[in-house]
Amino acid sequence: MMTITIEDIHAARSRIDDVAIRTPLIPSPYLSKRAGAVFLLKLEMTQPIGAFKLRGAANAVLSLDRSTMGVTCCSTGNHGRGVAYAAAQRGIRAVVCMSQLVPDTKVKGIEDLGGETRIVGRSQDDALQECLRLVEEEGLIEISPFDDPLVIAGQGTIGLELLDQCDDLDMVLIPLSGGGLAGGVAFALKQINPAIRVIGVSMERGAAMYESVRAGRPIEVEEFASLADSLGGGIGLENRLSFPLCREYLDDIILVSEQEIYHAMQTIYYEDRLVCEGGSAVGIAALESGRLPPVKGPVATIITGRNLDMRIHADIMNGRDVVLGDMVVKGRDYSSS
Repeated sequence: MMTITIEDIHAARSRIDDVAIRTPLIPSPYLSKRAGAVFLLKLEMTQPIGAFKLRGAANAVLSLDRSTMGVTCCSTGNHGRGVAYAAAQRGIRAVVCMSQLVPDTKVKGIEDLGGETRIVGRSQDDALQECLRLVEEEGLIEISPFDDPLVIAGQGTIGLELLDQCDDLDMVLIPLSGGGLAGGVAFALKQINPAIRVIGVSMERGAAMYESVRAGRPIEVEEFASLADSLGGGIGLENRLSFPLCREYLDDIILVSEQEIYHAMQTIYYEDRLVCEGGSAVGIAALESGRLPPVKGPVATIITGRNLDMRIHADIMNGRDVVLGDMVVKGRDYSSS
């Protein structure tokens, strides 16, 4: 069984210091009013790759033996960007495997950073099979997007920063996908202050970690197109670390609808002048939907990334309908909401 310690997270913080930045934690006056307490935004979308994933990817890549010639991973977009960026810093090859559900803008973003891309199948599991083939046949080193102690330790550095920036946090809302971010941050927070309430937030359709925690074991779920596409994908049936971390250290998991994510993306844009992915806005959606437990003190949510299709963003900001596979998210004029 793989393990992680708070010392691993402190070591990751030192290791990635020259690659990943310390991101701002800013209050949102509008959301604070809605919450009845100070509501803080941790701006991970200001990282050099536009997403928090740089932390875990850099920690893993910078920990590799100097003889390593190349790395590979499966990704819904942002992990691939992090791996490509960190690999370029070391001058080694990076091959990122993705499913056909990953938006073209995220594929191009990885290629712009020097990464090679492979588009395989309709699910994260299909992409993983290609990744494992590259390990077996080409000798590349796999860097898991979430079930890797070095990746999780890198993401956990956000928890250390949150407490440095606000030492009396009552609650932290974390976008939840494969659990590397949620597991790492929740573990770091709870090791330092067990009283902090940590809540994972995901979309209603295809929430793999939520369904796995409910089942008591990692399970497969059907994947769907979503405004929160960065939260898609499975957690792996052989998950050894992020699943037990989320099961033990998350106090609750909240699911939000596509309509609620749509409105949350409008809120953060019009009220805080920030552009972010749908997966970044799920904590705001949880607040606006009234699903949070009573708030006693400062609340923070992690704005995980900004690497989205700006044409879709423009549609949402202008209140137009958005088509997601077999469903239509109805447009809504923010000024009338």
